[in-house]
Amino acid sequence: MSATETESTPEPPSKEVLKKAMKAFRKRLKVTRLDDESRMGYGPMSGGNKSGVCAIMPPNQYPKEVWEELANQGRLRYLGQGMYEMTDG
Repeated sequence: MSATETESTPEPPSKEVLKKAMKAFRKRLKVTRLDDESRMGYGPMSGGNKSGVCAIMPPNQYPKEVWEELANQGRLRYLGQGMYEMTDG
């Protein structure tokens, strides 16, 4: 590569894309928790335990770079093996 050629760094995802991705992540997490709670052993007659699901694989409709950017911003926490969880902040 010559000095006149410059490597273009990929632009970070737009705020709009990040906002939509977070909304999709929250919805997927909610549905996953509801699905977990709907199995046998949960419910008002069996003690009413809450779901233990705290991390999920994010929706694949957004590229990996979107989830990495949200983790860099501190909105999600990467746990390894493609799993992310919501942060308190």
